[in-house]
Amino acid sequence: MLSVLFVCVQNSARSQMAEALLNELGKGQFTAESAGISKGTLNPYVIKVMDEIGYDISQNSVDSVFDFFKENRQYDLVIKVCDESAGQQCPVFPSACLTLIWSFPDPAQLTGDESEIIQGVRRIRDDIRVRIEEMIRVLKVS
Repeated sequence: MLSVLFVCVQNSARSQMAEALLNELGKGQFTAESAGISKGTLNPYVIKVMDEIGYDISQNSVDSVFDFFKENRQYDLVIKVCDESAGQQCPVFPSACLTLIWSFPDPAQLTGDESEIIQGVRRIRDDIRVRIEEMIRVLKVS
């Protein structure tokens, strides 16, 4: 199995969605965790849109990439899901065999009324899911 770490700024949204999706869709092929530069709190809109598709992440822990590094955790693949176009910087995880950058908008930065924000978070969730499904197809692990 390939071990994957998803990294974002606060481990409150994008990395949480990616972790949950890969652990389910890539079951038996991948094992995923997620962490952030700093520990935030789970985004309530993310909890809601993940629940809509059958994923309860409401009790997920919010973790620090630095804690994982201090614990000497090893990953085959680190995927940074920060929004580089908005100037967000993700940390480097030096022991990773391979690091990828998947830039997604930050749900915490979405504006508008509640329904507009929910729609935006759904788009981000669905875009992450498409990338996860593509990765699973490309990296078929036996």
